[in-house]
Amino acid sequence: MDSGFGYFATHDAVGPDVIARLVEERGHEALLFSEHTHIPAGEKLPERPEGGELPRKYWHTYDPFVACTAAGLATTRLRVGTGICLVPQHDPIGLAKTVASVDDLTGGRFEFGIGAGWNDPEIRNHGVDPARRFAVMKDYVRAMREIWTHDDASYEGEFVAFGPIWSWPKPAQRPCPPILVGGTGPKVFDRVLSYGDAWLPNYSAGILDRVKELFRRADDAGKSVEVIMMSAPADPDVLQAMEEAGVSRAMAWLPSAGPDRVRREMDAFETALAEARGE
Repeated sequence: MDSGFGYFATHDAVGPDVIARLVEERGHEALLFSEHTHIPAGEKLPERPEGGELPRKYWHTYDPFVACTAAGLATTRLRVGTGICLVPQHDPIGLAKTVASVDDLTGGRFEFGIGAGWNDPEIRNHGVDPARRFAVMKDYVRAMREIWTHDDASYEGEFVAFGPIWSWPKPAQRPCPPILVGGTGPKVFDRVLSYGDAWLPNYSAGILDRVKELFRRADDAGKSVEVIMMSAPADPDVLQAMEEAGVSRAMAWLPSAGPDRVRREMDAFETALAEARGE
C-alpha cells in the first residue's frame, strides 16, 4: 500500500508547488487537490457532508487543475490529481481538454478523481438540477472518453451532444488518466464499475467492509478496480487494516496552513505508516 495526501490548495497557505516538492521528497506517491468553484453566500453557510461548520478554505481554493499543473511541473515522479473534480459543474468538452492538457504537461502523471457534488445551491448556480447530477456526471464522463480516444469524436447523450469534433492534445496516458470515483452512497459501486478505475472514498467506520464488497462485485463483473482511501487517520492499526483489506493507497488530508504545521501533520502520518509497516 502506497501513500499520499489530499490538499485544499488556498492562496493564503503553502503553495501547490511547494507542497508537491515536499510530498515527493518524502517518498509519497500522490497529491490530490480539492475543488469548489465557489460557496454560495447567505445568512447560514452549509455544513460539511460529514457534519460541522464549513471551513473558509472551501471558498479560498485555487482551481485544482491549475494547482495540479503547478505541482506536476515542480516534481518529476509525483502523481497529481483532483480529489475531487465536481464534474457536473463543468462544460464536458472544455473539461476533456483541461484533463488531457494537464496529463500531457505532467508526462502522464494525472489522476482524475471525480464526484457529482453535495452542495445543492452550488450545483444549481452552474445550471444543473441537483437531483440529476449523477446522471449528468455519467453522461459527461462518457462524452469525455470519446474525445480522449477518437480523432474524430462524436457523442449523443441526454445532457451533451456533439460531433464530429477535433480536440488535442490527447492524454499522455492511454486510453485516458485513471478515473477515481468518489462518494460513499448506496449506488457508488455501480458508478465505479460502469466508468471508473478506482473507488475514492473518505475513511469512516465500516468502510473496509464495503471495500470487500466492491472487490466481490468487480470479480463477478470481470473488472479490475483499485481502492484509494482519503481521510486516512494517523493510526497504525487503521492503516494496517486498510492494507489487509486491499487498499492500494492511503491518503491523509494536509491542513491549509503554513509550512511548520504542514510538516507536523506529515510527520504524524508518516510515523503511523512506519509503525503499521513494522518499520
